[in-house]
Amino acid sequence: MSEPIEHHPRITIDRYRDGQEHHGFRDELRASLTATPRQIPSRFFYDDLGSELFEQICVQPEYYPTRTERAILEERAAEIVRVSGAEELVELGSGAATKTEILLDAMETADQLAFYVPFDVSEVMVERVAERLAARYPTLEVHGVVGDFLSHLGSIPEGGRRLAAFLGGTIGNFHPERAKAFLTRVARRLSPGDHFLMGTDLIKEVATIEAAYNDARGITAAFNLNILNVVNDLTGGDFDPDAFRHRAFYDRDLHRIEMHLVSLRAQRVTLPGIDLTFDLDEGEELLTEISTKYDRPKVDTLLAGAGLELVGWYTDSKEMFALSLSEKP
Repeated sequence: MSEPIEHHPRITIDRYRDGQEHHGFRDELRASLTATPRQIPSRFFYDDLGSELFEQICVQPEYYPTRTERAILEERAAEIVRVSGAEELVELGSGAATKTEILLDAMETADQLAFYVPFDVSEVMVERVAERLAARYPTLEVHGVVGDFLSHLGSIPEGGRRLAAFLGGTIGNFHPERAKAFLTRVARRLSPGDHFLMGTDLIKEVATIEAAYNDARGITAAFNLNILNVVNDLTGGDFDPDAFRHRAFYDRDLHRIEMHLVSLRAQRVTLPGIDLTFDLDEGEELLTEISTKYDRPKVDTLLAGAGLELVGWYTDSKEMFALSLSEKP
């Protein structure tokens, strides 16, 4: 349902989430928790608290991706805007949109700024971002979408020449085949001549990567444990977050971080909403996230498989993180 925000005629919000939003995901959740090893899909991280915790992760000193990606944008945004020629920015998983203003500033400077679409699972975040950016850019039209971009990608409003952005290295959270399928769906939403900007974390020394997912303040641990609260809310379940600990490590063979929750004791978990009861042994783990690290050839292959042509590659001097700009032919 599309609704203007009161006193903000340039803001419209489409809401595709309500109290029953995850009903369609229950089969997936049940299948994941009965798999070997047991898993919880990472999409369940992002209730409002999960979104807030992730924003806190992004400013931790160990978490290099956000500040590195931001520095690349500050250096290259003008070029990205010039090459894309875009008048509309669509941001998938926009969160607090703290890096977005760099692109919007460049679009405004180039006299190309007309339309912004923040797309996020958190209604609080979308409304907050929409109000902030509408106030900052006096002519900007903001059309927010509250939903899961895996399910509601087709709900992106129609617009003009478009730059779609998928920042933060989030593509690394997909298994390879799902990454290709997702980018193929994104490409289908673009018109010929539209562009796609994607952030990818690059392969590097293990210690740096592992520290980013094990910050000293324990914010990542809290974020990981909160997924149990989300599942409880959706299923009427009785997961006890105090009965688990956070574990994150780098798999050198698969070039990816894995995040797990480790059961601290033998326990039984009941989730009435998905008709599931199961036992966990002490030390048994639930896989909650992967974060694959890439290099340029892998990114090029991934984009080409989705029908996109790489036209720009931007990285920092230490080659820790990269932004790829591709075009739909």
